[in-house]
Amino acid sequence: MFKYIGGICAVALLAGAFFITTGCAANKTFTVGKDIQLKDVQEFYFTESASTNPPYYQRYLFSNKTGKQEFYHEKREGNEWPLREKHITVHGTIALTDKQWQLFFDLIKDGEVTKRVEDPRGGGRGPWLYLYWSKDKGKYQVFKFANLQKQKDFEALCLALKGTK
Repeated sequence: MFKYIGGICAVALLAGAFFITTGCAANKTFTVGKDIQLKDVQEFYFTESASTNPPYYQRYLFSNKTGKQEFYHEKREGNEWPLREKHITVHGTIALTDKQWQLFFDLIKDGEVTKRVEDPRGGGRGPWLYLYWSKDKGKYQVFKFANLQKQKDFEALCLALKGTK
């Protein structure tokens, strides 16, 4: 009987080690400002979309991918779903100053980035938030604001930058 207990303990230890090395790695979280610095940020997407009547689509993009700090906004409107590029009614790009880029970063600072996973539930209005950064390995891009106030301040910044307060 005791030889079986030893075998069971060994299997349990191996299973635990496997879980720690595989399961925990899948749940890795990176914090903006700690693990992800300003220089690492390449693109940040904020998208809201809904198929309600009328359909709704709004995207904000902060980009430093080409070495130029920019803000892009796009609104789509129409009577069909999904709204596509042909439905773009308002859009624009502006160059950002270093001060504006820092303000953007301060609003995403302390937010968390996790691994992309397929969500079969889908749907919902969003917002869907993605941070592309120099060490994301094409996997760690799903963003969550540190708190609701920072998200509201971020949206206010976007409205100010696009010229509608």
